[in-house]
Amino acid sequence: MQDLRLERRKQKKSKKRKKRVLYSLLFLILIIIGVCGYLFLQTYNAANNAYNGLDRPGGKSELRNDKVTIGEDPISILLMGIENYSSGGKNGRADTQIVVTLNPDTNKMTMTSIPRDTRVELPAEAVGQENAGFHKINSAYTYASLSGYGAPKLTVETVENLLDIPIDEYAAVDFEGFRDIVNALGGVTVDIKKGFWEKNIYNNDKRIYFTEGTTKLSGEEALAFVRMRKRAVNRTYSRDERQRQFIKAAISEAISVGTIFKVGEITDILGEHVKTSLKPAEIYALQKEYSSMDTSSIETFKIAGSNQRINGLSYFIPSDQGLADISRKLKKELDLSGSSEE
Repeated sequence: MQDLRLERRKQKKSKKRKKRVLYSLLFLILIIIGVCGYLFLQTYNAANNAYNGLDRPGGKSELRNDKVTIGEDPISILLMGIENYSSGGKNGRADTQIVVTLNPDTNKMTMTSIPRDTRVELPAEAVGQENAGFHKINSAYTYASLSGYGAPKLTVETVENLLDIPIDEYAAVDFEGFRDIVNALGGVTVDIKKGFWEKNIYNNDKRIYFTEGTTKLSGEEALAFVRMRKRAVNRTYSRDERQRQFIKAAISEAISVGTIFKVGEITDILGEHVKTSLKPAEIYALQKEYSSMDTSSIETFKIAGSNQRINGLSYFIPSDQGLADISRKLKKELDLSGSSEE
């Protein structure tokens, strides 16, 4: 009888322990769900605040027959770095323009830099009669801001006309947003190919020195790294090359496992300093499709051309053959052929 009572007590204690373990597991699961839900909601709201559509008929480029589905179809995205610190945050210039293609079938990404001094013609219906004519491509963003046409829209259309390819989406970040995102990531590690220095616009133009070799750059250092345009250095280590190099490194950092713990910091930056035509669900689809991408396989393209002075101003003039070659390569990446989509 005594043995039976002891056995029953043991069974009760065992059940209590199991219940405690079960409750603990349930509590842990609820915490995880709550945190993930909070992060998702926070990210969704921030991405929604950053959304700024292109307002195009049918929600697609005129060079597309059909609207693309993010994460399922090959797409192109125009990345823009907006210099607006010298204009008080208004009517900045798109000093950095990089066309990115993403192909889910091949899991391949390409980057094509468009030199900021590329000579293009801006139409009167977009920038007004007084500003119509030939300008550097980075000023399309400025003039369209002043006219009310839509800075991202005109910049996207100008790149489409230049390269004869559809630009499906865009993402624009200003200098402060760029700096803050890099800091939120904990810095970005870059293999610097040639030493140089550049002014720190956030610290009384004091010099930031870059030495050859692998270095982790802070936000202010990263901004100086991609901005530097000293002629002597640019001949061997061009601004466009540094920008593409940095983006590769930043993507590697952004898709790392640890980034999830920095979501709160990054989402605080979205909306105020980042604008994009990608909706929250589309951003999630991109992240889901390409989060395992090997950044070492990213291919970079360069537009052939020359620097020329016209009416006292220095321009980059792409060669006809250079534009034709880039257009052909990008159409191949987008599964397009000919001058328009088949």
